[in-house]
Amino acid sequence: MDVLTKVEEMDVDDYLTYLDPTLIQSARQIYETYFAVHPDIDRPLGVAINRITHRGKIIFSGKPILLPQECFVPFDLIK
Repeated sequence: MDVLTKVEEMDVDDYLTYLDPTLIQSARQIYETYFAVHPDIDRPLGVAINRITHRGKIIFSGKPILLPQECFVPFDLIK
């Protein structure tokens, strides 16, 4: 089994095991700020967030390519 297949099979509960709650909180704040400015957006896939600075970007399509210090917070954990 390759790494990509394993990541695709991960459940939301698996993400909770590996993500710091402060990262989820920061991702939620990024999404809420973006949504306040752009209320007519489609549902994003999640937020790519830097583990050190907590700066992030909303991801709408495709598979995000992350830098070594970044992680992906799926939308299911943000809402």
